[in-house]
Amino acid sequence: MNNNINGTVDGESVVEFSSLDAKVQELVEAAIKVRNNAYCPYSNFSVGAALRTKSGEIIIGCNVENGTFGPSVCAERAAICTAIGQGDREFEAVAVVAYQEKEFTSPCGTCRQTLAEFCSKNMPIYLAKPSPARVMVTSLGQLLPHAFCPAFLHNK
Repeated sequence: MNNNINGTVDGESVVEFSSLDAKVQELVEAAIKVRNNAYCPYSNFSVGAALRTKSGEIIIGCNVENGTFGPSVCAERAAICTAIGQGDREFEAVAVVAYQEKEFTSPCGTCRQTLAEFCSKNMPIYLAKPSPARVMVTSLGQLLPHAFCPAFLHNK
């Protein structure tokens, strides 16, 4: 995955923000906005996530750290937990926004597996920086090609 800061536009995995559909831009902008609410006094690494439900609602989440590190919650899981608590279990896209100088930030392994619990492997994932000139477009299947799926538990 070529995810350098320049985000060389290739028309497939890295695209200009302005070329994205208005609904996708709205999703990325929601992740940018909620990133400002992140509680990350230990890592100083703010992350915002926005999840679009099948009904079109945008559910947001940001990372929340804890001094013992273990109970910290990533932005993507915060958004999923909020959505589940509201009764939403079907999602069509997620945007993740964080700042790394030379790379886009993708969901961690735990967040990828949590997304796999509720989302199809074809669900688009949009990775952006706080000033999204360019956006990396990927999918859950590309980030986690061999996910453990709930169906495995029923096929013993």
